[in-house]
Amino acid sequence: METSKLRNLAIIAHVDHGKTTLVDGLLKQSNTFRDNQAEMEQSLIMDKLAQEKERGITITAKITAVNYEDYKFNIIDTPGHADFGGEVERTLGMADGCLLVVDAQEGPMPQTKFVLGKALEAGLKPIVVINKIDKDGSRIEEVEDELADLFLELATDDSQLHYPVYYAIGRDAKAWEEIPSDPSVSGDLSCIFRAIVEKIPSPKVGEGATQLLITSLEWDNFKGKYAVGKIGRGDIKKNQQMVLMKKDGSEVKFKIVDLFTFKGLAKEEASEAPAGDLVAFTGADKAEIGETVCDESNPEALPVLEVEAPTLKMYMGPNTSPFKGQEGEFTTSRQIGDRLKRELETNVSLRVEDDGIGFIVSGRGELHLSVLIEDLRREGFELEVGRPQVVTKEIDGKIMEPLEELTIEVPQEFVGAVQTELGARRAQLQSQDLNLRGVRLVYQIPTRALIGLRGLMLTATKGTAIMSSLTVGYQPLGGAIPQTRNGALISFETGVATPYSLENAQERGTVFIKPTEKVYMGQIIGLNLRKEDMEVNICKEKHLTNIRSSSSDGTVQLTPATILSLEESLDFLEDDELLEVTPENLRLRKRYLSANERKKNKK
Repeated sequence: METSKLRNLAIIAHVDHGKTTLVDGLLKQSNTFRDNQAEMEQSLIMDKLAQEKERGITITAKITAVNYEDYKFNIIDTPGHADFGGEVERTLGMADGCLLVVDAQEGPMPQTKFVLGKALEAGLKPIVVINKIDKDGSRIEEVEDELADLFLELATDDSQLHYPVYYAIGRDAKAWEEIPSDPSVSGDLSCIFRAIVEKIPSPKVGEGATQLLITSLEWDNFKGKYAVGKIGRGDIKKNQQMVLMKKDGSEVKFKIVDLFTFKGLAKEEASEAPAGDLVAFTGADKAEIGETVCDESNPEALPVLEVEAPTLKMYMGPNTSPFKGQEGEFTTSRQIGDRLKRELETNVSLRVEDDGIGFIVSGRGELHLSVLIEDLRREGFELEVGRPQVVTKEIDGKIMEPLEELTIEVPQEFVGAVQTELGARRAQLQSQDLNLRGVRLVYQIPTRALIGLRGLMLTATKGTAIMSSLTVGYQPLGGAIPQTRNGALISFETGVATPYSLENAQERGTVFIKPTEKVYMGQIIGLNLRKEDMEVNICKEKHLTNIRSSSSDGTVQLTPATILSLEESLDFLEDDELLEVTPENLRLRKRYLSANERKKNKK
């Protein structure tokens, strides 16, 4: 295929604005699948990972390709959550244009600003799709004005201020060039297909021998490591002799063993591919993201791909609890370290440092780190993790901490509760607007003040708060943020929890343990009603006597235990606590299990 017939575009948006659903429509309407293929009946086809399906979010960027008339579109579906911004940054270099999808009710949100800024920085030609125009409370004209302000703020040159706008219902795979008077009438995405051909330029390619920047790595058990990237210049052929330009300046010669282009959701074997196309190939076993592959006749490295620094870090190491080794397949520090090294090959935003028998793992946010922990857990690893901590850096001799823009939407009756909680965390209110769903509050807040906030916000607003945040810079490190959580209920001994003891424990707070569950001394079994920690014995049996009592012979009535998710458990942690993670259980515990050790090491 000629380079002029190629279109490389990224789909970018804030989380849940409908970009993956829009890609589904493009795939189905381009006749990529046969009418009887299962994909024609599926939604969110691009979200293939188990966690993506369960969470309803895109975690890793994916490439798909569709044909329209005699053109080929390589489409890169990018994550919409700020924690996976590294995926967006590394893949935008493969695109020449982008579809910016914006919710017709919510309008531009924090991640919209982030992804659009990165796209315009990279010189991509934007097409705007205002999606979900059939929603109650849709406010198309106001959203258009907000987008105009956003482009004015972010554009790097005047040409980027002129962009086409389309109106869509992604769920129904319909789009229009003008706002439709009746969105319920039948339609399709043909105007989006035409816009991609007419508005997005063909790939810019250089003259000379083959050169390609590796922007992604994949792995399977049959072919091994695949390197993925856009051919910047020259054709690429199967069995071609190439040179890998390493980050340290060294050169590694290799031969392209298998060459693939993209078609639909799959890779298609090819004997050659033209400049500008996106390809995957095997043979470069030592390849890393950000390195250059060149023809051996002209080895010339491109600038190494850089992504923004992590903002949160946490300790991750082998499980040291009394139950260690009972539930996991991989339990040693070496096994965890080897797995983290493999993760570093594809997870460009992650950083790992040795820390005694464990590791300090740094990422872009709590969700970024919790997705990694959940992956390890599902693979059979047993480990313990500490409380997330902010990653600081030194600028001009001052210690600086990351600062975030936090957007919260809540019903009006909960605004006071939100302001009280954020005031205690030293957040600065930037704006407050009324809309159809309630009140939108925008704050600037230190990243470390966000740790543990989501659970408290959902409790304070009865689950109605919608939160999103975006790193906006750094500020001098402030004072300590007071503990807002109550104390923990701590198991006094190792044993099996009994209904009799749990009934007494429930009078002292919220309990996380079910009857007959095994616990150990120092394990956190609940949340106290008071600020201080309290030890409780939940393994005590009721003593039997020969004296009958009308009050004691009844059945024990227990409130169902509160079961915390992985994210809720991470939010719960304080500095002197750890989370034990196994394939079967999540257990909160004190770092020092005995009361004497805790007193000795109290700060």
